[in-house]
Amino acid sequence: MEQKGKLEVIAFKNFTEHKDLVYVVDFLNKSLKDKGIMFGITKDKEKSEMTINIYEFE
Repeated sequence: MEQKGKLEVIAFKNFTEHKDLVYVVDFLNKSLKDKGIMFGITKDKEKSEMTINIYEFE
């Protein structure tokens, strides 16, 4: 799928920090890229939390 424009956040969820969440996000991105959905992950070291964002291509 060709990306045409910006990404819109459609959902996000905070989790306790866990190193394997990166692999889950990678799996989801590879599996769902043709559906116009992309996942991102950020880490807050101060709070020991990770946030998964779900984006939709516009």
